[in-house]
Amino acid sequence: MVVGAGQAGLSAAYHLRRRGFAPYRADADGGFVVLDAGAGPGGAWAHRAPSLRMATVHGFHDLPDFELPEPDPGAPAREVVPGYFTAYEAKHALPVVRPVHVRAVRSASDRPDARLLVETDTGTWSTRALINATGTWTRPFLPHYPGHFAGRQLHYAEYRGPEEFTGERVLVVGGGASAVQVLSEVAAVGETVWVTRTPPVYHEGPFTPEYGRAVVAKVEERVRQGLPVRSVVSVTGLGPSVAYRRAEELGALHRRPMFDRLTEHGVAWGEQELPVDAIVWATGFRPEVGHLAPLGLRSPGGGIALTGTRATADPRVHLVGYGPSASTVGANRAGRAAVREIVALLGSPAGEAAVPAQRS
Repeated sequence: MVVGAGQAGLSAAYHLRRRGFAPYRADADGGFVVLDAGAGPGGAWAHRAPSLRMATVHGFHDLPDFELPEPDPGAPAREVVPGYFTAYEAKHALPVVRPVHVRAVRSASDRPDARLLVETDTGTWSTRALINATGTWTRPFLPHYPGHFAGRQLHYAEYRGPEEFTGERVLVVGGGASAVQVLSEVAAVGETVWVTRTPPVYHEGPFTPEYGRAVVAKVEERVRQGLPVRSVVSVTGLGPSVAYRRAEELGALHRRPMFDRLTEHGVAWGEQELPVDAIVWATGFRPEVGHLAPLGLRSPGGGIALTGTRATADPRVHLVGYGPSASTVGANRAGRAAVREIVALLGSPAGEAAVPAQRS
């Protein structure tokens, strides 16, 4: 079973079909299935701001065995990518069932080879192995700061474009690509102030394969140790993207250190107060893995320790789109790697009787 039909989940589903696992059918028992909480294809992309265009997307890689047709650079990403995912699901006849919200995953017994019970809002499923691809979009992170701001505050997940901030002073919090996107747009219609907890990390050289491998290795080490994951972008640093260059042209990349507290009309550093009209928290997301809590996968370090994509504490569970695979290219590779390990665990499928999931 795969939970989540974003990039990582679709990659895993493709490789399950390619390795011979039969797709689930509603009129028959057995078959692998993809449970997705979305009303339609697209994963997190379906919820991105309308102002995010394909020209300003922070990197996108094709899914395996199906190229994304060359898009109009000015087309909204929230339309192009879900359309591509829709076509991908159809081309490879992937058995995606939606909308299904997974509430909890628990073991049917204490035996190490017991099935996993996947409790959802539409019933309970059982599976011999689970690939979790639930991403992070549904868990925006908002840090706590003392004080109270009477104006509008929103997380990047709620940001819909610059128009509503025309003529306003907007404080943008965060040192990643999302913050730069907001700065590049809002600075064209209003005044922006950029603050980050630590100085932004810039990468001026090319993103070579060697550099990419070194970055992923740093994130993988934290995951192996069971520490809370860091995003790949936080390690790569800010590069010369379209949004970055636009923000630079607009003079919006003059970073200030993090404020001490919120005030009724803005923020303050010591005795110095800065009035603002709105605050956009581009402060990232956390992995959506609460439904896995009954399995007791978390390590003392606070994260879920992985060996490759496999949960170190439970070989039946794999996490893709998590930690080092939380990028479109990483998600593709993780989907393939997870399926390879599931074949090693379950054996090669031999028809309908050897499929990894069935509804109970």
